[in-house]
Amino acid sequence: MNSKTNQNINIGVDTGKFQLDIYIRPLDIFFNVKNNEKGIKEAVNLIKKHHPERIVIEATGRLEMPFIMACAEANLPFVIANPIHIKRFAGAIGQKAKTDRLDAQLIAHYGDAIKPKLSTLKPDIMQAMSDLVSRRNQIMAMQTMEKNRLQILPKEVAMTIKPILTVFKNQIEKIEAKIVKLIESNPASRNKSAKPKISFYKA
Repeated sequence: MNSKTNQNINIGVDTGKFQLDIYIRPLDIFFNVKNNEKGIKEAVNLIKKHHPERIVIEATGRLEMPFIMACAEANLPFVIANPIHIKRFAGAIGQKAKTDRLDAQLIAHYGDAIKPKLSTLKPDIMQAMSDLVSRRNQIMAMQTMEKNRLQILPKEVAMTIKPILTVFKNQIEKIEAKIVKLIESNPASRNKSAKPKISFYKA
């Protein structure tokens, strides 16, 4: 697919735990990929062909970070948008219906109409986020394994698992707090009057 050179391409990305829904405006192209390394690579390769003016994605706190880091590494122009700003924009244009396509389309429309300033991630911040997200995923995997053991082991043995789960929980919360701090240190994701609610998926 080729984009027209006289069109300003704005791309909206709606992020989910398992999937990225992507809309390319004004070409009216919608597609989705899995929110994993393979899916993100596929999305970036397709997006690069259209030479976008900006790629807008909401700040959620964790789910969007692998995609953002992939955009930064590919030198693609991205915006980490405050969800409150997009919600207000939806109200201003009267959009109430919510589907994966409409959400991605709304985010692209916001980028086209508002033209928010591009975000930047310093290499050290980008690396720190990558390391923190990876470590959180590792601890969550260990947490899941221990929870599974808790269901099948005798009570006497299971009692030894509960303190370990408490340690995992505390470490995950500390890592999440660090990720949030890094995100909020990014000028494009800060808003003095209203900060986005940043949440994390819990296993």
